[in-house]
Amino acid sequence: MIQTEATPNPESLKFISENKISASGTVEFQKNDINKTTNPFIREILGFKGVELVLLSDNFLSVKKTKAMSWNELKPMVISHLNHYFENNKEPILKKKEKLEDINENKEVSETIKKIIDVLDTKIRPAVARDGGDIKFKSFEKGIVKVELQGSCSGCPSSLMTLKQGVQNLLKHYVKEVNSVEAD
Repeated sequence: MIQTEATPNPESLKFISENKISASGTVEFQKNDINKTTNPFIREILGFKGVELVLLSDNFLSVKKTKAMSWNELKPMVISHLNHYFENNKEPILKKKEKLEDINENKEVSETIKKIIDVLDTKIRPAVARDGGDIKFKSFEKGIVKVELQGSCSGCPSSLMTLKQGVQNLLKHYVKEVNSVEAD
């Protein structure tokens, strides 16, 4: 059974499943990158009229729509698509790592960056996930942490406040080298 939950962003809705949706962590797919997407399930949802992006996580999927599209029209389509998938498949929608990049893959990661990523992963990402979104570390330079807000957080009216009051304050508290946080 699929349940839905509102998010702080009125243009995003969180679809929760008892089935595992992603075995590769939280991954975002945008409509303008549909040609790069090989996963048929994701391609179909991105193909729905009014869908801008889809974020998949362990047990939920967030959909961000255009203002012109109504949830009354779109919500049953997404629920039906999810139910159909899990009626015919036992494995998660994302089975393997389908992420485009791994942060600092071949670079030596400083202790400060390790601390920043740890705080993001343990203290911030779970809260952001409850709202149907995700936050990704992008870089740290001269006291400035750059992050990317994804899913419901992308374009959310309250995301700037969340970033400055929540994320920045937590990171500054736990990692003394951090002066500010910016969206990338």
